[in-house]
Amino acid sequence: MSVLEFRPEGIYCSQGDFYIDPWRPVDKALITHGHADHARFGSKKYLCTDIAAPVIRHRLGNVAIETIPYEKELSLNGVNVSFYPAGHVPGSAQILIEIKGERWVVSGDYKVVDDGLSTPFKPIKCHSFISECTFGLPAFNWSPQEIVFKEINSWWHQCISDDLTPILAAYGLGKAQRLIAGLDTNIGPILTHGAIEKTNQIMRDQKIAIPETFLVTSKLDLANFKNAIVLAPPSALSTSWVKKFGKISTGYASGWMAIRGIKRRRAADKGFVISDHADWNGLNLVIKETEAEKIFVTHGYTDSFSKWLQFKGLNASVVKTEFTTTEDDI
Repeated sequence: MSVLEFRPEGIYCSQGDFYIDPWRPVDKALITHGHADHARFGSKKYLCTDIAAPVIRHRLGNVAIETIPYEKELSLNGVNVSFYPAGHVPGSAQILIEIKGERWVVSGDYKVVDDGLSTPFKPIKCHSFISECTFGLPAFNWSPQEIVFKEINSWWHQCISDDLTPILAAYGLGKAQRLIAGLDTNIGPILTHGAIEKTNQIMRDQKIAIPETFLVTSKLDLANFKNAIVLAPPSALSTSWVKKFGKISTGYASGWMAIRGIKRRRAADKGFVISDHADWNGLNLVIKETEAEKIFVTHGYTDSFSKWLQFKGLNASVVKTEFTTTEDDI
């Protein structure tokens, strides 16, 4: 009997009788992180890291959540379970499942870069590794985040010179907070859309160091926030919400900005290539460090990446899941 199996509801451990990031409601769900394609409403009980829990509660509402710190081992029906840092967003985890010495790891989403907010990724040796490969092509090769922050701050300066309000589109959980931490507040204040500010406050309540931001409301007098930059989720840029800022310049912070066609479709004035997922080199590094005998790749460029791993002599295959890879998953 395999340690984990792939069912219509999700990734299942039969001996432990639990699922990992299920996409259907189940009795017991172990959750890697709070993004909507991994933490879904409807299950009876949830288990996640203590850092991830506040955001998951905010997103899912009044659900039964048990928490666990990183690297603490828990026995579920004789199955040893532990959560290790994934580096994706604050509280994100890889989940190690061990039965009689056989070790399987479900990666969730991950990145190997230390973003300064998330607990840095920690590689885990295992026999079988279930890995995302959102950006599993050689074209995806990230620059150091310090360089990207410098580019964003330079654009912000230029917008001020051109009498434009810069509006930077970023995913509300993880990416937005990472960008806020990298912005130079000597240039001006940071204004935020409500979807981002709610998550900011949850993280501040956890003592995660999120710099000062100001929520955009109908009562906010923009005249008091000279030279401001605005952070908003990508969906907000196609609504009337942006009209209040007058003449604007739009920027998107996303790994997908590495693809010119996507940048054109977004009609973005600026595209900044930065992602909370591992790039090509990061994916290959992690898989090497696991020393896994079997690799299962999930959402992303699964066919191409699995063929590459097979070419390198690894036992790799594609697993169909309902984790999503969209242009907003940044």
